[in-house]
Amino acid sequence: MPIDATQPYDDQNIFAKILRGEIPNRTVYEDEWALAFHDINPQAPEHVLVIPKGAYVCWDDFSANASDAEIAGFVRAVGHVARSMGLVEPGYRLLANTGFDAHQEVPHLHVHIFGGKPLGPMLVR
Repeated sequence: MPIDATQPYDDQNIFAKILRGEIPNRTVYEDEWALAFHDINPQAPEHVLVIPKGAYVCWDDFSANASDAEIAGFVRAVGHVARSMGLVEPGYRLLANTGFDAHQEVPHLHVHIFGGKPLGPMLVR
């Protein structure tokens, strides 16, 4: 069910629980700024989620309220994960949903990295 990205951060969301170690995950990468792990319902042969360790609802919240160090660390983590997975040369797609119209389902900023096959064009109707 899509969430309202304008609401305050809910520290009981699934990604907050993953960050606290309450829910296991298949970690791909972790540093002081971000955690990356395999999606439990992959939509491509390679499908990894990268989340910031800070409590941010969506990209808008993150870009408005995160420190410069958090933003740089998170963006670098996304790039590091894509490179370490060998996705740069064949190509990959990044996706970050925000709010109802984008069908954001978890109220914690997350970037999807899709790859491992030709993904075709993005079609918005």
